[in-house]
Amino acid sequence: MNSFVFCNPTRIFFGEGAVKNLAGQLSNYGNNVLLAYGRGAIKKEGIYDAVMKILRDCGKNVFELSGIMSNPTAAKVREGVAICKENKIDLILAVGGGSTIDCCKAVAAGSLIEGDFWEEFFEKHMVPDKAIPIGTILTMVGTASEMNGNAVITNEEKKIKGSFFSPASYPRFSILDPTYTYSVPQYQMVSGICDIMSHIMEQYFSGTDDNISDDLSEALMKSIIKNARIAVKNPRDYTARSNIMWGATVALNGILGCAKTQDWEVHQIEHQLAAYYDDIAHGMGLAAVTPAYFRYIYKSGLNKFRQFAVNVWGVSPENKTDEQIALEGIGRLEAFFKEIGAAVSLRELGITDKGKFDEIAGSCNIKTGGYQILTRDDIKKILDECF
Repeated sequence: MNSFVFCNPTRIFFGEGAVKNLAGQLSNYGNNVLLAYGRGAIKKEGIYDAVMKILRDCGKNVFELSGIMSNPTAAKVREGVAICKENKIDLILAVGGGSTIDCCKAVAAGSLIEGDFWEEFFEKHMVPDKAIPIGTILTMVGTASEMNGNAVITNEEKKIKGSFFSPASYPRFSILDPTYTYSVPQYQMVSGICDIMSHIMEQYFSGTDDNISDDLSEALMKSIIKNARIAVKNPRDYTARSNIMWGATVALNGILGCAKTQDWEVHQIEHQLAAYYDDIAHGMGLAAVTPAYFRYIYKSGLNKFRQFAVNVWGVSPENKTDEQIALEGIGRLEAFFKEIGAAVSLRELGITDKGKFDEIAGSCNIKTGGYQILTRDDIKKILDECF
């Protein structure tokens, strides 16, 4: 294995009823808390009332940042920064999924700098070394933002969906109760499952050495596939939903990426699709792009794609070439996406023409950690295949 450094400081409280740990964690921080959430789902399910009671019982002064959208915008981050600066917030409590948590990470770091967060983090590529402490209560799984330092934000004016990382952005604690995810619509649950699979594959399809990280990735992919099939039939199966929840966290808390170069080009393509078509669910966009991308690059990483087909999907190699095996594995991945109800084309996401594809391809970041370094023309061809 290649050399690596691994550190993850987030404390996890996992299981049904895990919110009972919130009061103990709140005692570690000052009195001014920013409660951040999305567009009201937590109020319908009683989560908001339960959290507010704990906050009030602990004597906290609560300020709110609500209405965080599925692709959090720079404007929403700036709204949160203004609240934090005006009220000297001591802790940000993000209740929701990855979008809410990502928004809060940008707010937390952006509140402790003089300039604008977008200019500093996304244009000057400053890595913030401090942030307001964050705690999370997870209600939708997929991003692992509850246990990493990454955040993805969309600048609607510039049509850029970008990401930043900071060691200061790791949540101090995260509360993971699988029952809090039961109310998520099945479409969103499936989108999260596709996001989990993509996170694993972005790390898996890189490197050439015999790597225990790849062994872990294969085992986790098989677990997610098995439990996803159960969850789409019975969304309240606690075992399946708890396995998916923890699997999502492990998929991108850093452990699978140890000693890996990592790809992430599929995410770059999807990010720009979402920047131009803002109603695309992230995981669904990934599912629509991934099979076409893999068919475009598989020959450059043939051994790994063969391994993926055999070890993850159980493809029989008998009387088949390596290319046939690899393509069968990609086909089974695509069939799995269809089986659980994911989109496998851009048309299924409501994109009706190719008019923006040249511009989207031209705006994509080009990553260098995978098996093939794409050109803008390559990305345009992949988008055409996804259509």
